[in-house]
Amino acid sequence: MHDQIKTSELMKCELPYLSKIFYSYEYPWQLLPDISSVAAALTKTPPPGFTRLADGIVIGKNVSIHESAVLLPPIVLGDGCTVRPGAFLRGNIIAGRSCVIGNSTELKNCILLDGVQLPHYNYVGDSIIGNRAHMGAGAVCSNLKSDGKPVVIHGDTDYATGLRKLGAILGDNADIGCGCVLNPGTVVGRNTSIYPLTPIRGVIPPDCIVKSPDCIVIRE
Repeated sequence: MHDQIKTSELMKCELPYLSKIFYSYEYPWQLLPDISSVAAALTKTPPPGFTRLADGIVIGKNVSIHESAVLLPPIVLGDGCTVRPGAFLRGNIIAGRSCVIGNSTELKNCILLDGVQLPHYNYVGDSIIGNRAHMGAGAVCSNLKSDGKPVVIHGDTDYATGLRKLGAILGDNADIGCGCVLNPGTVVGRNTSIYPLTPIRGVIPPDCIVKSPDCIVIRE
């Protein structure tokens, strides 16, 4: 399981302005403290094809932002992104191509790779979401432990992240059912689906179906 939670195993970053720095971190959560500086640099010198929407906010082509959405810099939105009514983007956000940030969804300090869908009432903070990952309505990433202590990721071994705030890491094509709570430091492997209303913690292997916390089966 050690290799399964490495950045290169969980997700494939194909964004030309992000991939080099993305893979300079062995584990994806190591990137979280640097999202702010990376996003700020990208908004200061926008990648080719991006335009400046406002100070500290740059967007690619064919981006749709509803007038009721609130955007706080720095923010980078890739080609074809959609930001729906009531969305709250609290800064330090890098979104790849064709992402959906839905109604009343709140984001802060996160990276969304291509095709991520957060369509309804989601909270994603201090998290990294892989390509084409989807979170159903009301699914949230809890990013702060009740005791306020640094988050430890529990797998075959424990990983002391040193981070007080850490939400979830979702691998490419992960599918999170409606109403799920991803506890601080949850890592979900590639191509894994989680049934609705399931509380999740620790490391979930790739290519699985999680029917409940105690029932995880290999995808056929």
